[in-house]
Amino acid sequence: MGENRIALVAGATRGAGRGIAVELGAAGFTVYVTGRSTRERRSEIDRPETIEETAELVTAAGGEGIPVRVDHLVPDEVRALVERIDREQGRLDVLVNDIWGGELLFSWTDRLWEHSLDTGLRILRLAVDTHIITSHHALPLLIRRKGGLVVEVTDGTAEYNADHYRVSFFYDLAKTSVTRMAFAQAQELAPHGATAVSLTPGWMRSEIMLDHFGVTEAGWRDAIAAEPHFAISETPAYTGRAVVALATDPDVARWNGRSLSSGQLAREYGFTDADGSRPDSWRYIVEVREAGLPADVTGYR
Repeated sequence: MGENRIALVAGATRGAGRGIAVELGAAGFTVYVTGRSTRERRSEIDRPETIEETAELVTAAGGEGIPVRVDHLVPDEVRALVERIDREQGRLDVLVNDIWGGELLFSWTDRLWEHSLDTGLRILRLAVDTHIITSHHALPLLIRRKGGLVVEVTDGTAEYNADHYRVSFFYDLAKTSVTRMAFAQAQELAPHGATAVSLTPGWMRSEIMLDHFGVTEAGWRDAIAAEPHFAISETPAYTGRAVVALATDPDVARWNGRSLSSGQLAREYGFTDADGSRPDSWRYIVEVREAGLPADVTGYR
């Protein structure tokens, strides 16, 4: 399905990026996985996941995983990465901008004038500038062949974020900016036969989220007692399968510029999460959680 196709997943150390990389591997892609955490050195997030581990998972899934340590805030490092992909593969079919790194930086309570300005601007640098720098250097290679795909990973659909304040000023601005970047790239890529979309997971069971609840993936349902709505949650593989569905769709251009969710694309393409279900998190959030109804995922997964 994805034989001889090349993907770059920028920000693939953990979470959605890892899930996307592994599922692309399962579809036969060669996947360059980037991030700042390696077995020799961790980023300031200081977690155990590494890009080498992600690459090994990609290869084990059936593809070829190639780890490259890159700080996507450093243009020369990104330029060197793209030059390497060009030299080794001569093409780039899929670019996934999943760089974030702000998990420990944003405040849930501080208002703009109370929030550390340096930290807030760092969030924007990590969440916005990294995507711009990466696309700037990668798009000339991606448009060399028609049919290229750019996926900008964010939090929340454009429809949901349009009238919902997302946590705090800097988080809100970061996540809505990524959606608009996908829309802008879509306009510029269309004449070259390429497509850009933004994609949001639902309530994703990332490594950090599982640690927050003190559970493992195998025992994730133990967290439902403390947070009943966690029953709608999904694995990172679900977002990965959404990317694979887009990347292998010969008519993917129909989505150009659109804001998409994992649950929406599961309905469209028929893929499931790892447990065989199809969580539709964003519809559930609006119709159940925000409506003040008791947690009940019937009809939503």
